[in-house]
Amino acid sequence: MPARRLLPAAAAAALVAAASGCGQDARSGMPQATPRSQQQDAAPAAAAKPKAPSHARRAPPPAPVSATRVIRRWSDTLRGGDEVGAARYFAVPSIVQIEPGQKTYRITRRAQAVAFQAVLPCGARLLSAVRDGRYVNALFRLTMRPGATCDAPGQTARTDFVIRGGKIREWRRAPDEPGDGGGSSGGGSAPPVTGPSA
Repeated sequence: MPARRLLPAAAAAALVAAASGCGQDARSGMPQATPRSQQQDAAPAAAAKPKAPSHARRAPPPAPVSATRVIRRWSDTLRGGDEVGAARYFAVPSIVQIEPGQKTYRITRRAQAVAFQAVLPCGARLLSAVRDGRYVNALFRLTMRPGATCDAPGQTARTDFVIRGGKIREWRRAPDEPGDGGGSSGGGSAPPVTGPSA
């Protein structure tokens, strides 16, 4: 089984471990790891946003330059292996969701933000960022990174972000979309990132 599928349990364990290392106990409000069998039984029906047929959709508007800059800097920092530096891009508190439609976790301490970075097995290069309601939907090409073993280098992944005050307030793994590119060199049909350092 690819390591990517083990992320929800690993993330919960890392966040709980980070909290316990900071003097919090199991009743502190930190998430507890849910056995895989229970996660599968509780998978919500609305895990993915319904999308109009691609021929009927307009190109989404580009993301704000300031939000794109934060996302790019976070992904570049993590791709370079600096988990502590990458954690500094997260607001405290913030929300993370490792798999679409699954449980969300609340980061309430800086150590939890660092632990979250540590459970992400891949680095990522930002390919595009578009506005999607209150979110910025970012498309990444996964890469190897120091200190971790990426199970899907060259594949693509999407994440929905809420950026406020120059910080990541929400990080939610988003569903892949048709044409994202998987292992191909194309970045899918989303508009490319523009602006400084693109």
